[in-house]
Amino acid sequence: MPRQNTRADYATVRGLTRGLDLLRALNVQEGGRASLGQLAEATGLHRTTVRRLLETLMAEGFVRRSDSDDSYCLALRVRSLAEGFRDDNWISSIVAPALSELLQAVVWPSDLATPQGAHLVIRESTHRFSPLSFHRAMVGQTMPMLLTASGRAYLAYCPDDEREEILQLARAGEDDQARLAADERFVVNVLERTREKGFGSNDGEWTSQRKVGAIALPIMLQGRPLGSVNIVYLNRMVTPREADRRFLPALQRAVGRIEEKLEEQQGQR
Repeated sequence: MPRQNTRADYATVRGLTRGLDLLRALNVQEGGRASLGQLAEATGLHRTTVRRLLETLMAEGFVRRSDSDDSYCLALRVRSLAEGFRDDNWISSIVAPALSELLQAVVWPSDLATPQGAHLVIRESTHRFSPLSFHRAMVGQTMPMLLTASGRAYLAYCPDDEREEILQLARAGEDDQARLAADERFVVNVLERTREKGFGSNDGEWTSQRKVGAIALPIMLQGRPLGSVNIVYLNRMVTPREADRRFLPALQRAVGRIEEKLEEQQGQR
């Protein structure tokens, strides 16, 4: 027998719609956070209703409140609402706090990226929260291995067989990376330079991001990289030498903390 709509059904649907409106409003707020009053104004809902919805969303892990100024922002569990996306525990529990601390230390944004074919996929980012960010929506974006600091850091320290598979995939493409992957001397030079310095770097070499420079380190666990963490900056404002001097120590500390936590997590299994 078909289920009939009742007043309770409509009330529940209306409550869900309001909750989704609130999530959308938070998602577009400048700086990624907003006060109760700002959210009430953005959604057209009464402050009491907004507060009740926020308390529910916090209890479910989709929103969190800042202890310092009582503002609200989206929590990492929101990512699980995306179709097909599942946030790995090590990213949400270990990497996100480390990137937050890194942002406080250097102000410029950072990304965590993990490999996918001949590219890296950004899984976590502080672009949304950095006042110096020139991109906001970075999670899910891809980066070429050979043209980016993160990709070079990963390639230089991954096992030989994995590296060759990545390069084969890169050569099969129809982009700038494919041409460079076919240049054995270029690949060898990039990898040697990265290992000699101990970190990956690029200074406007990524064709679609000529104004961007970056340094990056791999996240190592049991001798293998899981991904890379970078610090991204505008190369007209920071030279590569300045980036190495100013940002590398903080990046090393952040990656070191991530690796320590991963080792602890591994030992608890």
